[in-house]
Amino acid sequence: MRTVQERIFNFSAGPSVLPLPVLERAREELLNFERCGMSVMEMSHRSREFDTIIARTETGLRKNMGISEDYAVLFLQGGASLQFAMAPMNLYVKGKPIDVIHTGVWTGRAIEEMAKVSEYRLAGSGESVKFRRLPQPEEIKLNPNASYVYIASNNTIFGTQWRSFPDTLGVPLVSDMSSDILSRRIDVSRFGLVFAGAQKNIGPSGVTVVVIRKDLADRGSKNLPVMLQYRTHMEHGSRYNTPPTFGIYMAALVMEWMEREGGVSAIEARNEEKARTLYDWIDQSGFYYGPVERQDRSRMNVVFRIKGDKEDLENKFVREAEQAGLSGLKGHRSVGGLRASIYNAQTLEAVNALIQFMKEFERKNG
Repeated sequence: MRTVQERIFNFSAGPSVLPLPVLERAREELLNFERCGMSVMEMSHRSREFDTIIARTETGLRKNMGISEDYAVLFLQGGASLQFAMAPMNLYVKGKPIDVIHTGVWTGRAIEEMAKVSEYRLAGSGESVKFRRLPQPEEIKLNPNASYVYIASNNTIFGTQWRSFPDTLGVPLVSDMSSDILSRRIDVSRFGLVFAGAQKNIGPSGVTVVVIRKDLADRGSKNLPVMLQYRTHMEHGSRYNTPPTFGIYMAALVMEWMEREGGVSAIEARNEEKARTLYDWIDQSGFYYGPVERQDRSRMNVVFRIKGDKEDLENKFVREAEQAGLSGLKGHRSVGGLRASIYNAQTLEAVNALIQFMKEFERKNG
């Protein structure tokens, strides 16, 4: 069994690495939270103690993301997958098809759910180039009368990321930000709705953060199931039913850790350094290559391959990396290859350890 000092470098796409100080704080408070005599996992979600916890989490998110009072912050369940259906159920206006910019597997999943409850149209797609880049501005044709425009800000599987968001000319922009929320500064006022599963940059799996402009919640029919209406969760402070209490508590600790680290600006600078360091090594290598066009490369999910797309050698890479204490480097099963996820809590030390392993693997197998 490994000790705390023997923790591995975790490059998993999610659930992913959490900040060590957060885990240590949670360990300290696990049995007796702030001397209340019980764990967060045992307390009522309507208790005074949990009132404080959920307020801390919301305050931290609002501060780190610059969220104004025009927006509600919700803590839901069901992951991004539920939001694929919940967003169109609430925001689609009959006769105004949703514009979708299709950039990979997760927008594809969203389209499948969208088609069950609304009309939609493809305003742009990267499918013809196998999602190795984002659609260019001239390839995107937006409808000024759309209910909203839908994107995924970062694509964990194909390794692309929007660096600047499309100008929707007043049409609400809705984004799945599960894999890059809080990794960089964004102007929340440009969005009608943002949602994110917690398990990459916010906390453990089980919590879904939804940031929605309050007026948009009124679009949803009151005939929708109560649990599927955003207004329900707004009116009940994310506690219409029992929320994922421990995950919300962990998110509060992550928000406070981010503030101590210098906030999103400092986190963004570190993320840029980590990504630049790893991509620079891949680019100068004669053994590895990155399939994503440079201008669209993700800072969160670095996708790479061994030249010649040698699957047997890539499998060997993953096995030997595991033995060296580098976990989670296998590419998604749908595309193969290799992938290093370097979310906010990942360290430059981990990136440098990966590069050293890559050098040695190339020396032995190149």
